[in-house]
Amino acid sequence: MSLATIYSRARVGVSAPLVTVEIHLSNGLPSLNIVGLPEAAVREAKDRVRSAIINSKFEFPLRRITVNLAPADLPKEGGRYDLAIAIGILVASEQLGEQQLGDMEFVGELALSGELRAIPGVLPSAMASKSAARTMICPYDNRNEAGLVDHEIYHARHLTQVTAHIIKQQALPRCAVEPDFSGTFDHHKDMQDVKGQYQARRALEVAAAGSHNLLFIGPPGTGKTMLASRLPGIMPKMTEDEALEVAAVQSVSGRKMGVDWHWSERPFRSPHHSSSAAALVGGGSIPKPGEASLSHRGVLFLDELPEFDRKVLEVLREPLENGEVHLSRARGQVSYPARFMLVAAMNASNEAYSGEQDYYQSSASQKYLRKLSAPFLDRIDLHVEVPPLPTDVLVNQTELGESSAAVRQRVEAAVARQRARQGVLNGQLNGRDLERTCALSDADKQFMQQALERLKLSARAYHRVLRVALTLADLEGKEVERKHLMESLSYRKMEKTLAAVVGGG
Repeated sequence: MSLATIYSRARVGVSAPLVTVEIHLSNGLPSLNIVGLPEAAVREAKDRVRSAIINSKFEFPLRRITVNLAPADLPKEGGRYDLAIAIGILVASEQLGEQQLGDMEFVGELALSGELRAIPGVLPSAMASKSAARTMICPYDNRNEAGLVDHEIYHARHLTQVTAHIIKQQALPRCAVEPDFSGTFDHHKDMQDVKGQYQARRALEVAAAGSHNLLFIGPPGTGKTMLASRLPGIMPKMTEDEALEVAAVQSVSGRKMGVDWHWSERPFRSPHHSSSAAALVGGGSIPKPGEASLSHRGVLFLDELPEFDRKVLEVLREPLENGEVHLSRARGQVSYPARFMLVAAMNASNEAYSGEQDYYQSSASQKYLRKLSAPFLDRIDLHVEVPPLPTDVLVNQTELGESSAAVRQRVEAAVARQRARQGVLNGQLNGRDLERTCALSDADKQFMQQALERLKLSARAYHRVLRVALTLADLEGKEVERKHLMESLSYRKMEKTLAAVVGGG
């Protein structure tokens, strides 16, 4: 046999398209050529594969070797094809006997010694191999990540172990999540550490229960960052599908499981205000996920919101609406999930709070707020003021507040009600489904019409008021009532003032 066909997986966003590795041995001067749109790291595989085969006590064929990575129009990057190429050469040169490997896939980078090195993005490959009903072999260091998928996926340390498995000499161990990487991993700070700020605590609970975006406004030192950091601790536990979505994004970003992330933990990202647009939504010649995607199913916290460049913030408008980021580059298009909760905090300079003048009327505050755009603020459901804490509360209050565990129980009950009723959280309901689910009485419709005219709310803001009111009702286990609408409107009482300051741009 001078021709062999081996299967592997590419990495495109959070998907793993099939790559057919075809190896042909022919007469001619000894050489190894790789075709199929390989980038530099893939072309260099010929040197890694040659040394790995020789150091594994196999014979490297002194023939003309052509390696085709199909489909030819799919860009190939990284060292993930090394193992598949090496196995293909050994099969084509009949060093493993006559083997039919159509039901197997191989991913992994080879060291010169023949050892297998971990690759980024192995989880999407494992999920794709399960869908294709093929077994997969991956490097030992990827075993926990691949073990998240309940399928026949095996791990190996060395090329010789893979060949022994293929010829049925010694079976490889199956990938499984080790105890240190499984179970609940909860190190979030507790809500009971927060003194006072009852409205802000209430807003956090509402945001967690309905997946609503939240904006804290207040002077420095009032606990805005402290409150935001405790949000993941009261959010409901992810479903298995959601956890795998998050793990897939973390995997393709090159972050290490158990070191940089835990598969059952909701992410919390807090980028610096000097971050670029590419840092927030992703970028590069081969687009990689940005902070918005790394926050998928978790929290993206933007502290000192107006300090971010205005153009940088505008790129978040699409993922805030659609829950996805679409990146187009010369080498192709990539989509990443980005369904996150946005929590932002902002304050003016200390001079804005030094006198008796209204916060929004001070020149310092207006200059600060004009850095934002009305369309961006329109996508935030809850606008909450966090005033300075009274000194007697700060000094004398010794009782602990309500714990995150107690708040989470109410949140999970509300989330369970939403999933049973409509399949998604209230923050993700579209207009038609929202109005059907949140059916108002004639009196409440008239009340809302008057409120919209007085506050000059947009159609998008109106729907966000309904979503928040629905969440408030779900927290009580009731249908939407007038009090829920009034509380929801109270979270947008700064709408008119903010719009007047920032304008419509």
